[in-house]
Amino acid sequence: MATTDRREKLQQMIEKSPGDTFLLYAMAMEHQKANDFPEAIRYFDQVIQLDWGYCYAYYQKGKVQELQGDADAARQTYRTGIDAAARKGDAHAREELSAALSEIEP
Repeated sequence: MATTDRREKLQQMIEKSPGDTFLLYAMAMEHQKANDFPEAIRYFDQVIQLDWGYCYAYYQKGKVQELQGDADAARQTYRTGIDAAARKGDAHAREELSAALSEIEP
């Protein structure tokens, strides 16, 4: 299935369930794969707004910001994600976010 076909199907499902963080995350990932970084970030932001504890949205958003060359924004996103993972008690996500942050720390 082509990326645009997947995005169309996801969009139809999102229209039926606009608050479904899994669908929004999947749409963000599709935009990321297509190098449509502003849309990817927009969808990751929706996921985070609906569920602050969806830790991998922070990770992927940070990666997109890195791809855009915005290391400062990526660092902030990773730090916010680390805080969210700590509050949620998700040690694995916290470790992954910390590792991503350490790779771009000055």
